[in-house]
Formats: sequence, C-alpha cells, structure tokens
Amino acid sequence: MKQFKTILKFELNNLLNNKTFKIVTIAIMVIIAGVMFFPRIKGMIVGDGEGKKEEAAGEGGSLMLIAADASVESSVQEAFKAAFPGYNVQFTSDSIDEIKEKIDKEEAECAFVLKDITDYTYIVGNLSMYDDNMDIADETLLNLYRMKTMAEKGISAEEAEAILNTEINYEVESLGKDQGMNFFYTYIMIFALYMVILMYGQMVATNVASEKSTRAMEVLVTSAKPASMMFGKVLASTIAGFVQLICIFGSAFLFYNLNKEYWGENPIIRSIFDMPLNLLVYMLVFFVLGFLVYAFMYGAVGSTVSKLEDINTAVMPITMIFIIAFMVTMFSMSSGNVDNILMKICSYIPFTSPMAMFTRIVMSTVPWYSIAISILILIGSVIGIGFLAAKIYRVGVLLYGTAPKIGTLIKSIFEH
Repeated sequence: MKQFKTILKFELNNLLNNKTFKIVTIAIMVIIAGVMFFPRIKGMIVGDGEGKKEEAAGEGGSLMLIAADASVESSVQEAFKAAFPGYNVQFTSDSIDEIKEKIDKEEAECAFVLKDITDYTYIVGNLSMYDDNMDIADETLLNLYRMKTMAEKGISAEEAEAILNTEINYEVESLGKDQGMNFFYTYIMIFALYMVILMYGQMVATNVASEKSTRAMEVLVTSAKPASMMFGKVLASTIAGFVQLICIFGSAFLFYNLNKEYWGENPIIRSIFDMPLNLLVYMLVFFVLGFLVYAFMYGAVGSTVSKLEDINTAVMPITMIFIIAFMVTMFSMSSGNVDNILMKICSYIPFTSPMAMFTRIVMSTVPWYSIAISILILIGSVIGIGFLAAKIYRVGVLLYGTAPKIGTLIKSIFEH
C-alpha cells in the first residue's frame, strides 16, 4: 500500500505540474470565459449603438424593395411592413434591372417583385442559408389571398381575420425523457469522455513505454510491485483528468451564473447548465469507470512496447474499439432512437457501456435493475482488467525487442 501511495503521489505530481497540462487547462478556461462573458461584453461595447439600431429599426433597418401592380399594392403594403419589422420596407416603381442594380450596389438588401398576390420573384445579392424572407412572404401573401377570397364570398374582413388567426391550443405530457432538452449535455459528456480517454489513455501508454525504453523500468520493478505501479499510474491519470474537467466545467458553471441574465432564455445554454443531480451522479460514475477500463488497457499495451515510435500502432486496436463505441452512440443520438437493439447490447459491454448506458439513461427510460447490472458489470470489468493489466505489465516490462504475440504473452502470464 505504501508503494502504491508513493507511486500515485509521484505520478500525480508530475501530471499536475506538467506545463502542457497547465497551458491546455488555462487556455480552455479562458476560451469558456470569453464565450460566457460575450453577451455582457457585447452589451457594453454596442450599448450606445443599440438605441441607434432600434431607431433605425423604426425606419425598418436594411432596405427591402417591393414592386407590385397598383391592384395589389394597397393590400400588400401594410402586411409586408408588419411581417418584416426589421426592414425598411419601401414600394418602388423601378424596373427589375434598376432594382437589381440597387442590390448590386448594396443600396438595398433584397426585393420582392409581385406579379400577382400569389406570384412573385425574390431578388437578393447573396442568398444566405438562414434567409427565411421567402417563408415569411409566403405566409403573408397566403393570408392575404385567403382573406381576399373569403371577402369575395361574402365573409367580412373581421370574420376572415378571426378565422385565419385561430390558434390551436395544446399541451405536451411526456411520460419519459425530453430528448431535445437532454441532448446537449449528453453530447458534451460523451465528447468529454472521448477526449479524456484518448488523451490520458495515450499518456499512460506513452509514459510506460518511455520508462521501458530508457531502462528505468528495470530499476522500478525491483523496488515496487507491478500491480502498485500500474494502479498508481492509472489512478494518477484518472485524478489528473478529473481535476482538469472540474476546472473546465466548474469555470463554465461559474461564468455562466455570473452572466446568466445576459443569456436570457437561451434553450441550449439552459439545458446544459440545468442538468438534474441524479444525471450528474450517473455521469460521474460512468465517466470514472469508463476511463479506468481504457486506461488499464492502454497501460498494459504500453508495457509491451520497447520503442516510443511503436506506441501508436500498438494501441490502435484499443483506440478503434473506443471510436466504434463513440460512433454507435452518436449515430443513435442523432437518429433519436437510443433504445435500438445495438445500443441495448452495448449497454452491458464494458468497452461501450459508459457511453451507451449513460446516453440511454439521459434520453430514454431505463429500468433501475438494467442500470444496476450495467454498473456492476463495469465495476467487475475494471477490477478484472486492472489485475490482468498488472500481470501483463509485470511480464511486458521485461520483454524487449519485437512486441510479443498475444499467445506468448498469455503463456508468460501463467508461467509467472
């Protein structure tokens, strides 16, 4: 136990004092601070200009030209001004070529040339993928057409307007989870686990291979048990990764609360920071256990490598397993069907359950016993893989040259 504590303290001290670790952590925290403070800073910078913008908005802001026959101009004029409050809507008698020239010279942003109340041409410089002017115009003109048709059939304008403005009242009663609200923090957790496992798992393997390549390992194994060394290195990486995540997510939570009023009712931001406590606990459990499974595997494989340049090739199978787990989870989340048969199977496989089961818990309704079984399998796998990794570590650190084959490695494990 004393050896384990010594190794854990030494490895953790090296990781926390690593310059790259500090720079990356601080850089991410600064970026998060910039994002969280952006609405406040924007308000301070453009605060004086907002009044001018609102004043311009009273005049309509960007110029929108409307060209229409006299027969439809009167009915369209007020409707378009009401439908496009962010534009300075002006009617023009210019020809189409003259309108295009004004848009080319940026004197106007866009124009609607109405041939009839149900037929128009939309002219714009660069058509943005977020341009919804045509949708608004379609709805506006369709309402005008319906009101005109109903008026011709003897229905008064007031009655026609009442019919068109009738709203459907509805309530949503969900017996399970709201996937839309839970999607974003599920995605963030999955992506965070993905990044931490790849970064710190690779670091564990690299550190072990580095000690072996410098022959320092031969000295270490004579003074400390391989199990103590393996568990000390892996747990040190786990704690370091956890500290980094606490700094990152803790700073994000702090900065968000300092600027909460400036974010308003942004649904994405709210869903991220309003995670229920029980889901946060599940996240921590699956995060830690999932990381330990892969970190032990990375450490074991790192002990079988004699040269640092061979480490990427050696850990490739483990990395591919993890990437497959990540892709299965992400595709299931994107499809909205997180309870498909593949995800259910993955929920009980220790290499995939940290992502698959957590995603199902957050975005679906999973029986408590299924969650308990998944966690127990994961805990058993961590213990089993940990001791197996320690045995591989004990044998692997003394094998140099070509990386041993799996059969040779298994035989050596049982011989020792």
